[in-house]
Amino acid sequence: MSDKDTKNPFEEIQKQLQEILKSNNPNVTISPFVPQRQAAPPESTKEETKEQDEVLKRIRAFNRKPKEIRDYLDRFVIRQDEAKKVLSVAICDHYNHIRQCIHEPRLAEKEYNKQNILLLGPTGVGKTYLMRNIAKLIGVPFVKADATKFSETGYVGNDVEDLVRDLYKLSDSNAELAQYGIIYIDEIDKIASDNSIGGKDVSGRGVQINLLKLMEDADVNLFSPHDMMGQMQAMMDMGRGGKKRERALSTKNILFIVSGAFEKLAENVRKRLDQGQIGFSSTRKDEENDSHFLSLSETRDFIEYGFEPEFIGRLPVRVACEPLSKEDLSQILKNSEGSILDQYRRDFKGYDIDFSITDEAILEIADRASRERTGARGLMTILEKTFRDFKFELSSTLIHNFEVTTDTVKEPHKALKDLLLNNPEALNEFLFKRVEEFKTEFHDKHGLDLDFAEDACAKIVELAVKEDRSTSSICEQLFKDYEHGLKIVGRNTGQTRFLITLEAVDNPDAELSKWVVESIKGKEDSTKDKAEKLENSQ
Repeated sequence: MSDKDTKNPFEEIQKQLQEILKSNNPNVTISPFVPQRQAAPPESTKEETKEQDEVLKRIRAFNRKPKEIRDYLDRFVIRQDEAKKVLSVAICDHYNHIRQCIHEPRLAEKEYNKQNILLLGPTGVGKTYLMRNIAKLIGVPFVKADATKFSETGYVGNDVEDLVRDLYKLSDSNAELAQYGIIYIDEIDKIASDNSIGGKDVSGRGVQINLLKLMEDADVNLFSPHDMMGQMQAMMDMGRGGKKRERALSTKNILFIVSGAFEKLAENVRKRLDQGQIGFSSTRKDEENDSHFLSLSETRDFIEYGFEPEFIGRLPVRVACEPLSKEDLSQILKNSEGSILDQYRRDFKGYDIDFSITDEAILEIADRASRERTGARGLMTILEKTFRDFKFELSSTLIHNFEVTTDTVKEPHKALKDLLLNNPEALNEFLFKRVEEFKTEFHDKHGLDLDFAEDACAKIVELAVKEDRSTSSICEQLFKDYEHGLKIVGRNTGQTRFLITLEAVDNPDAELSKWVVESIKGKEDSTKDKAEKLENSQ
């Protein structure tokens, strides 16, 4: 197909619209659109369609059991047993209902309350991770957003509907697949309206009202009123004779999950319970973590917290996730399939390096991470502190294995220094190897061959260690002008291979100048000899 055949008419009309806006000429007209012959869909599109059909087939025949989902989540998330149980039952109920409605359409006409879910718990306990893995298991599209992006910028209109549009885009514009997706909204506690300042926060209340419409059963325009380009693209697709795009998507079968830390809510619940135990409140330990009280929260607590009764009523399934102890964090490192340790192993594998780690080191990492008070996220904070310099230094050596002990975690700088001191040959061998690589790069760029004398190479390695730089960087600095000088020498002598001596490393400019002068002198002498021979022959 020629370029003309594949020309995008949408782009042409867009250009014409821009010209109209620039010229302000009301007599300018847009040329009519002539549909072009469509090429066969690419193989990648066929594969995507096949995958979508498979997912839809599984949804129509959904038959998973709650324990099956719980067991799958156990592979990735440590603890949170109650949350796993609640989520597994809610998910199965939701998709069983969808399956029944597909096979018995009359059921869809009956009143049905969706199992929209409210997850409570401190940061880093696995709330998002739980839902991502559930969506992955079922195969449905999954969209995550933070509620703060709606409240902080003052969105109180249709912008919350972008969540549904994102789900549609993630489904490759497959409306049937998108309607069975999951929308996850984090930090929902941040849009609780503020009752403490003489009136409710309009932004937070507005977002709640618009979200509750979505969570029940709303038809969302898939092309935002502000998205003129998207609407024009849809018209172009129809004009080409392609598949007609859906204009709206029902949220009836979309499952909504919201979550938040709800720190103040836990405190409020504790106070409420203390008030109900007159004379016994003083017996409660001050150091007790308030987050444990989230599991005792009631609807009235959420309303007092700042949520509209209608909004919290759309979230009938509620479960609190438990804080993670250092023992839990240790189990996450050792047994979770999504352990952050695996990520670091892949990082080091990129440099052909592997590491082992002792059980004591894992406990030390977990203990330090628990003090961060960010749940499982604290593990990455500690591991990054431990491994950062190891990545930086060992990638420039031929050390391929090392062990992580408690000493490594406590004093990573000392542990790294000891490792390097105990393996000097691995460092030097790597540095010598990089000199060889510089020779190859120099030849590829300039067509000139360099040979390094043994003492010259040793001196370069010595400089690299002393200045804590790579050997290639040292060579580039020392011989930055050698390309031009050696080419002059080559033109004068025909030479293409040069020996880099210790003198050249100690004083590269002086040595290069000497070579150039000698080549010029040699050329002059050669010319003089030729002239004398010619004169004598005559």
